[in-house]
Amino acid sequence: MASRHAKRIIPDDDIPEMTDADFAAAKSLKAEMPEVVAAMKRGRGRPKVESPKERVSLRLDPKIVAAYKATGDGWQSRINDILALALPQQKAKRRPSKAA
Repeated sequence: MASRHAKRIIPDDDIPEMTDADFAAAKSLKAEMPEVVAAMKRGRGRPKVESPKERVSLRLDPKIVAAYKATGDGWQSRINDILALALPQQKAKRRPSKAA
């Protein structure tokens, strides 16, 4: 049974081999198309950020999650913003540890 990849092989009978003259006449991709080279170097996906957010697991009441999800896309960022606003208040109201 032939491999399913065997169908993708294109015979190169009609493609001549490159000669020394062909190689001598070849131009650098970097010189001819610098934007293509820059795009290839850039890589794929999102650009790296200086201070990426940390992935955590957090348990919230279902009513809270439903209310924020109902506000649409960006609900997790809105929760993050509210927690950031509460942070200075939390430092001032620090409770003693239960592990005593």
